[in-house]
Amino acid sequence: MTIEIKVPNLPESIADATLINWHKKIGEPIAKGENLIDLETDKVVMEVPAPESGHLTHLLKDNGATVTSGEVLATFEVITPPAAVTQTTTERPKDSDLSPATRRIIHEKQLDVSHIKGSGKHGHITKQDIQNHLSQDDHIPSKNTPETEALQNSSTVRSDEETRPQKRVAMSRLRARISERLLQTQQQSASLTTFNEINMASVIAIRNEYKTPFHAQYGVKLGFMSFFIKAATEALKEYPIINASVDNNDIIYHGFYDVGVAISSPRGLIVPVLRDTDQLNFAQIEKAIATFAQQATDGSLAYDDLIGGTFTITNGGTFGSQLSTPLLNPPQSAILGMHVIKDKAVVEQGEIVIRPMMNLALTYNHCLVDGRDAVLFLKSIINNLESPEKLLLNL
Repeated sequence: MTIEIKVPNLPESIADATLINWHKKIGEPIAKGENLIDLETDKVVMEVPAPESGHLTHLLKDNGATVTSGEVLATFEVITPPAAVTQTTTERPKDSDLSPATRRIIHEKQLDVSHIKGSGKHGHITKQDIQNHLSQDDHIPSKNTPETEALQNSSTVRSDEETRPQKRVAMSRLRARISERLLQTQQQSASLTTFNEINMASVIAIRNEYKTPFHAQYGVKLGFMSFFIKAATEALKEYPIINASVDNNDIIYHGFYDVGVAISSPRGLIVPVLRDTDQLNFAQIEKAIATFAQQATDGSLAYDDLIGGTFTITNGGTFGSQLSTPLLNPPQSAILGMHVIKDKAVVEQGEIVIRPMMNLALTYNHCLVDGRDAVLFLKSIINNLESPEKLLLNL
């Protein structure tokens, strides 16, 4: 029986997707559930699994093609019994057992996964297993391999002396979307940034005292982000205009607190959203962030994790940034930028002392938010964190 492989229904706000990579060739035996294709949208990478066991008969779209919901990608011949297919694949891990990031490396490096020992659950191959394999073999491609041909066919431009190489690479859908939104922010809002600094001594003391029992009880590390999310949530309650957004000539006041956390991924910057942060405790926040970070790395974030959000926090301090002006994530009204913690000389009660200080930056849409509210909102976050016992006791 022949069936059609179609593009799944894309989310309403996504018009099309890019076909990144076919994982199967025509005639190659395929087990039900194995991933056939990776489709990249401007938010996530989607997988298209085989609906039944069988093999591809015709590929109607090539790698790099732009496709829309319901568009036919290939024809597929269903084979019965399914056992006839699985017998030919028992010596190789199934694509469905591999994360999108791991499959991408295997495809790019033209690796034989039967030679790689998996350390994951049920013997699954992880990204670290691939990296360990590459470091042992150095993986130097031989002549006439697909990898060598791909390098030879890349759009590398050299000078006459071949000493100044250049390489032209198509911008990913995510990077293109980021660029689009950044330009949108500049054109549709009057962004202004206010700065302040915070003494992190109290938060650091609490974290140092409880990080070991916290990890033992909840199985996740106690980081600074959970403190900032809780502090920001309380400040949003105090200054609801910061939690609002503009819709044409209307102001929408949100009666909930959905905080986006900017995360760097191999595909670019993404902002998954924690829902109802006023109802989450520190452990729930840290677990959610850890899950998002892992999903961002392996490309398994769901589209629903990336939409919405009433406020955003980004931590440039992770990379050593001392001061920056974060850009708004429209239609949100404000974004908080955290930075690196550094010991500084400060004056307390007439005495010069050394304290662990962090610069904070709040960028806000001045079309909606007045400077007074922005400054007081940032000061509220600082007060919540410099006296964290009030935050922990909901005072």
